[in-house]
Amino acid sequence: MSVIRNRYSTAHLAIPPLTLSSRRCYSITTTTTTTTTTTTPLSPDSHHAWLYVDSVFPIQIARWDLRHYLGLLRSESLLSTIQSTLQSAAVHNFHILSMEPEKKDGGLFIKFSYHLPSDSDHYRVLSEIEHSLKQKSAEQGGLPSWSGIRAANVWLVKGTPWREDMDRYPSPILKIAFEGPDVHEQSLYEILRPYGRIRDLSQPTLVSAGTLRSSTVAFKHIRSATIARNVVHGLDFRPADKEGTPVTRFRTTYQQPIQVHAIRDWMSSHPKIMLPLIVFLLGTLTYTWLRLNALDRFSSDTSSTNIMHAPPETVWKERKDAEAAIRAYLTDMPSTVAFIHGPQGSGKTSMLRAVLGEFNRNILYIDCKELNKATSDSQLVAALASQTGYWPIFTFLNSVNSLIDLASVGLIGQKTGMSSSLTDQLQQILNVVATGLKGVSSSHRADIERRVRRDEERDARRIDEGRKREQIRNGTWHDGRLDCVAGNGVMSELGVGDEVIESPETIIAARSSEHNSNEEKQRKERDAGRRQKTRREMDAVNALPVVIIRNYAAKAGGSKEDLITVLAQWAAMLAENQVAHVIVLSDNRENAKRLTKALPSKPLISIALTDADAASSLSFVKQKLHDAGIDFSYSSDQTAHVERLGGRASDLDSLIHKVQNGLSIKEAVEDIVNRGVGELRKNAFGDDTDDAKALLWTREQAWTILKLLSRKPEAPYHDVLVDFPFKGDERPFNGRPSSIKPGKPVFRWVFAKLVDDKIFQATQDIALNEKLIASAESTVKSCEDELCLLKETMAVEPRAWYNWIIGRKSACRERAKYVSEKMLGAEKKLEGLERRNNELKQVLARGEKL
Repeated sequence: MSVIRNRYSTAHLAIPPLTLSSRRCYSITTTTTTTTTTTTPLSPDSHHAWLYVDSVFPIQIARWDLRHYLGLLRSESLLSTIQSTLQSAAVHNFHILSMEPEKKDGGLFIKFSYHLPSDSDHYRVLSEIEHSLKQKSAEQGGLPSWSGIRAANVWLVKGTPWREDMDRYPSPILKIAFEGPDVHEQSLYEILRPYGRIRDLSQPTLVSAGTLRSSTVAFKHIRSATIARNVVHGLDFRPADKEGTPVTRFRTTYQQPIQVHAIRDWMSSHPKIMLPLIVFLLGTLTYTWLRLNALDRFSSDTSSTNIMHAPPETVWKERKDAEAAIRAYLTDMPSTVAFIHGPQGSGKTSMLRAVLGEFNRNILYIDCKELNKATSDSQLVAALASQTGYWPIFTFLNSVNSLIDLASVGLIGQKTGMSSSLTDQLQQILNVVATGLKGVSSSHRADIERRVRRDEERDARRIDEGRKREQIRNGTWHDGRLDCVAGNGVMSELGVGDEVIESPETIIAARSSEHNSNEEKQRKERDAGRRQKTRREMDAVNALPVVIIRNYAAKAGGSKEDLITVLAQWAAMLAENQVAHVIVLSDNRENAKRLTKALPSKPLISIALTDADAASSLSFVKQKLHDAGIDFSYSSDQTAHVERLGGRASDLDSLIHKVQNGLSIKEAVEDIVNRGVGELRKNAFGDDTDDAKALLWTREQAWTILKLLSRKPEAPYHDVLVDFPFKGDERPFNGRPSSIKPGKPVFRWVFAKLVDDKIFQATQDIALNEKLIASAESTVKSCEDELCLLKETMAVEPRAWYNWIIGRKSACRERAKYVSEKMLGAEKKLEGLERRNNELKQVLARGEKL
């Protein structure tokens, strides 16, 4: 047992027993790049020990670290130089037996022999050898290293060398396991501090049975950790003041600064911290994305070639009031929502684009028609996010949360509250978009304020320079900078020149003129201030973006009702807070009810668009064709064909496009009607039976309406409901209309052309008659049953002999008479329908078009 005494430590270190050499002990002679040995015979008094030389080779910190290959290039010369330098130390018969590189740690193990005097102990001798070797290397400027800098040092190995080739790479953190009692923190520090500065040192923690307790030591440099690991591994330690205490053996290993999956494990074990943090980061990312990319969703280009331009005022007077109302709304701070309604194809979008083209405004479009195409809530959320520029979205998370809530209800009887409803998701997206719009408006307004301020400063400089030039011409301008040279006395007149000597009358007149000019100047400044204020107010209005919601309530029902309601509330919020101008386009004025509920205290700005009259339609087509270089005069036949379109803007635009491509007026109108027939057969009747089942109405109902509207422009609503197929079934109609008429004027001609198709007419009439025949047969059957019951009742009905005298009638007989007449009517109707069906079937068999 020996005692180490230095400025860092005072402790008893148990040196492992050294193997004594036998009389015939010789070392094996080998020469490789990793080991150097000698062939000197050992004396009986020789003992063995180990040294460790650090920084000979580069420390390999990972498998991909290729620096250790550089050390191999100088391996032979380094080992030879180190051996010659250390072998020159003649102390206690020091002799190097072998040299074994430890390339991962960048060091070198040296096995040596020494002579132990009879009056000394191992610890003292080994300390003298270590001191002598360090002194010898210091005389040579240090031991050589792979980098060419003599930075290597020699250390006495106090434990047992452990040479391994596993994928355990050095790190500044060293884990020391204790085979025996724990080592006190101070004692461990005193043992390891000579090898380098220690950042931190942890106490042993509780471990499971069979696992060694350990401490973690964090060195400042990785070189210090490699020295400590190779020097103290296998060290047997016993405190100096506890002789009977069992020996503790050190087992050292490297510990990576960041353990594998440590971050993931910590995050998964702290959900209360991580979940709010993730939500906050996602919200920040979403807001940043909106601020940077939401402008891509804005559109100020109103020159699209496939959108019809606004009709000239001279030929379409019906649009003047609507355009004026939109301009007035856009030139004032918003306090309500503008609602533009009119039949589909009436030119709402084209007129709005033409008006917006006069303003340099940012525009955000939201198309409810595209949103209504979504077949699920997740698709609806994704579609709205795509239109507004909201990103990122994780729709699958809400599905997972819904499953968790469902499982929670089954287990504990209540939801966890992790999932969000469709309304909450839509409101979250729109609220973030509103924040982005507010930021866009604020930044645009700030840019305008800076531009106005620069203009004011430029005007002020221009006025000041003009005043200075005028004073210079009059000789009354004084440059104060000359006072620094000429002084403030008489010589200061050099800054002006000769003073102008004027009479008192001239001075009084000049002062009066100056007073008047000052008043005029103040008045102009006040006027300029008012103009600047008005300009700033207009600039503030022009800085606001415009939100356009198209096809509002195009297809309501189910989750789409939530969308329409949320959009109405969001539009009201934008207008009330003066965040943006909001314009809503809809085909039905009844859809304004939702907006009215969202704005109960302020009326909507309602703008209605209707079809043009016949004169405006003819003038519009003629003007457009004239602009395209086509001049002609209407004939009576052409006028009649143009009037079939009824002034609907989309149909007139289609007519103009077809005429420009070479068709005549008659051919273009017929083509529009034929195209409408094809679309009507698909949309009203479906391609097949499966498509027909998905419609909100039956084929019989659609055919009945078509035949009715092909004969007259409109039909009373309540007259349609009194008979089959609408009796008791009002689902095909929305609300309670007063009358039914075609959606577009041209549809009347489309209906007539479809009804005139005898094959299609026969097919639909047969189907309708079959339903009517079934209804009539049901009526006949019910009448027969009732007559049988009345017959049995009349047999037992009491009748007085004087009933015929006073004229009292039998209730059963009167009822039987009524039922008989009803059955007769149903029977005649039944026979007529069957006869008509036979005729129609003959038409289908012959394939005739009568």
